[in-house]
Amino acid sequence: MVSTSHASTTKPAITKSAGDVRIADLSNDSIIIRLHFTINHLSRWLTPIHNLDRLNRAPYRGQPSIKELLVQLRQEELRIFPKVHLTARENNPNLDLLPDPVIDARQAALDDQRSALTVLAEFRRLRQGTCSTLRSLTDSGWQRVGTSRIEHDWQIRSLAEHLVAHDEDVLTKMDIALDSYVCAMVLPSTAGRDSSNYCSSCPSPPKTVARPV
Repeated sequence: MVSTSHASTTKPAITKSAGDVRIADLSNDSIIIRLHFTINHLSRWLTPIHNLDRLNRAPYRGQPSIKELLVQLRQEELRIFPKVHLTARENNPNLDLLPDPVIDARQAALDDQRSALTVLAEFRRLRQGTCSTLRSLTDSGWQRVGTSRIEHDWQIRSLAEHLVAHDEDVLTKMDIALDSYVCAMVLPSTAGRDSSNYCSSCPSPPKTVARPV
């Protein structure tokens, strides 16, 4: 009897990375890890950049600078962290009583004077407070709800998911801004004019940049 062998037709399993998992499918611990990852990633990403113009100035008109994007992260953390903290501490708190963080003339002047890395340090302190609060909760604690008539009722889990999604959006815009700055150096004739002229390897920026409400 002649034995025959057949090559296996089984396809190798596709392994998903952490970034492939939907935010809603992440465990509570994974949410905290993702939130911590943002500040660690930003520190490794931005601290080695010694050319402060690359962080403080936008390479093209219509694009945000790295510092402006860091301000977006800080402002959103200022908006969400008090909701998380109050909901973790009280039963069904009225979230509408919390003041809405705004950038007034004084804050705008301070931000103008500060470097991007100083704004990053502010954001890091706020994010560490958020993560510390989330770590202190049991799994059932993540289901605690705060009420709001202005927006809608917020569950702590939903607030944390919102921050993860916001981080992803802003980090993508930072990646585009950093690449665009390199392109502006390669094509100095287009720098400071508008975002319609890019080198072929530079991704086009979004037409508008979402601002925290």
